[in-house]
Amino acid sequence: MQDFAAIVLSAGSGSRMNSEMPKQYMELCGKPVLYYSLRCFEDCPFVKEIIIVAAETDICMVKTDIVDKYGFSKVKNVVAGGKERYNSVFNGLTAITDMDYVMIHDGARACIDGELLDRIKDSVIRYKACIPAVPSKDTVKISDEEGFVKTTPDRKTVWNIQTPQTFELSGIKDAFEKYMHDAGNDINITDDAMIWELYDKRPVKIVMGDYCNIKLTTPEDIVPIENILKNSLTQYNT
Repeated sequence: MQDFAAIVLSAGSGSRMNSEMPKQYMELCGKPVLYYSLRCFEDCPFVKEIIIVAAETDICMVKTDIVDKYGFSKVKNVVAGGKERYNSVFNGLTAITDMDYVMIHDGARACIDGELLDRIKDSVIRYKACIPAVPSKDTVKISDEEGFVKTTPDRKTVWNIQTPQTFELSGIKDAFEKYMHDAGNDINITDDAMIWELYDKRPVKIVMGDYCNIKLTTPEDIVPIENILKNSLTQYNT
């Protein structure tokens, strides 16, 4: 049996939401956004522990108003986030106990489900690194620094990347430690797989994600996410 940990990132400020409250704590369908991904991991049989990474000022609130209130028994720790995403992920990685694999998830993605986690599990056991993604529905342009079109990649090769990005724990910890050691590295890290790509070199497998796996980023995202959650809750209660 392969044991999985989940790191749920909840330290962002969510400035693009134009809200005083961080987006992951906003209520949708009567519960905080963060609740939904935690519930999915809590109910997943192969996920054995959950680490939440939150802003230091929010740790007590997360423990009391979310973890304790909703009885998330798999949450083993709530740790402080860092200046950048990779700092927060590294803090989460160092808090994990003896696990085989780790799923790294954005707390603002409320609409994950068990079927997606199953697909990811099967893939990562075989390939050691995998990321959920969906084919781009739009044509993508690559621009130069002045905003003119430079190239147009074949849309068949363009994927929109999601989370949870999932890795062999020992491999991703080693890659992050190497990256953190390279303090002068000026590469703009936008997802966890980039660090694996830089330091592990084993290929990252793309797993079919879900177009419903939307990240709450701007106010325009609220209505579609609420509709997805309402539909999921209706199916769950029937």
